[in-house]
Amino acid sequence: MVKKQTAGRDNLGDFAPKFAELNDDVLFGEVWSRQKALSARDRSMITCASLMSQGLFPQLEAHMKMAKQNGVTKTEMVELITQLAFYAGWPKAWSAFSLAKKIYGK
Repeated sequence: MVKKQTAGRDNLGDFAPKFAELNDDVLFGEVWSRQKALSARDRSMITCASLMSQGLFPQLEAHMKMAKQNGVTKTEMVELITQLAFYAGWPKAWSAFSLAKKIYGK
């Protein structure tokens, strides 16, 4: 079961209410809850890979925390980053490893 997200409303509810609604209800409500099609664990791995590839590290940090909660192990996250280093870039991998160490521990 995917945890109900309120980040959109918490951070942008007053400023951009429609965006907040789409974030919380559609992206995290409808898409992430389709676990028969793809598990939350797998969605987390895909999302982390995409965010690392784009160099979106503030969002990657939040999704790495979710990935850990969704069952992605430290070993799997290390492999994900190592694999992507060759496709997304070595500096991005270094940055992602810094986040992973913070989230998963040394």
